[in-house]
Amino acid sequence: MSAVGYLSELQHEPSSPVRYYLVVGDERFSLNERIGTKIVLTYLDEKACCHCGRISKKLYNNGYCYPCFIKLAECDLCIVKPHECHYHLGTCRDESFAESHCMIPHYVYLAVSSGIKVGLTRKNRELTRWVDQGAVRAIPLAETPTRKLAGEMEFLISQHIPDKTDWRKMLRGQIEDVDLIRVREQVKEILPEEYRSYLLEVDEIFEFTYPMTGEMEKVKSLTFDKIPQIEGILTGIKGQYLILDQGVINMKKHTGYKVKVDWCV
Repeated sequence: MSAVGYLSELQHEPSSPVRYYLVVGDERFSLNERIGTKIVLTYLDEKACCHCGRISKKLYNNGYCYPCFIKLAECDLCIVKPHECHYHLGTCRDESFAESHCMIPHYVYLAVSSGIKVGLTRKNRELTRWVDQGAVRAIPLAETPTRKLAGEMEFLISQHIPDKTDWRKMLRGQIEDVDLIRVREQVKEILPEEYRSYLLEVDEIFEFTYPMTGEMEKVKSLTFDKIPQIEGILTGIKGQYLILDQGVINMKKHTGYKVKVDWCV
């Protein structure tokens, strides 16, 4: 089986283990059944913007051409630093985008991917967010009416708890044993009173397992920016990573790359 097209980030469905799909152009292929088989990904020396389709020598922010990168609201700095949201200042790049993506309920959460981390996500997108980060456990901490408020809470908590994932430890399965309920109670104590009305009393811990055939001893990153062809036995999938016996490839970072995919049975 083979396919040719522009890559998109991995799609997935919450199940046990998580069910993954590889998206190549307009085609979508279920991956879980292909673990244990050889995959060959050949870069065809072409990239296209995931938003406008423009052919571009260089892509930014996981798949955007430079014009889209500097004009689209979803590429603004406040997306990665939501506490710096400037919608209220009247300088948002796209108010309609803000109203549908930012001025809506968000969760602040605690998750364990390698160690404990704090993060935020749009409400009803939390499962997607947690799987993208390779989380094995997660729990909502608070629900806010806007992304900016969630960002302010996340920023305050990040002074005490990391807001980044160690992706190498995550892929190797080096997961800290963390009591999320206990950490949640500790976090509540450090929050200023003005944020406490947004706190949730949810005790359900969401847990995730991933299609993996074993643990990795070393993590070698593979990218088409260095080699035109990536191949190997697919041994697992976690977060946005295809795990091969020869190394790992972050599919989200290769959004917009045109490739030929071959499966060797």
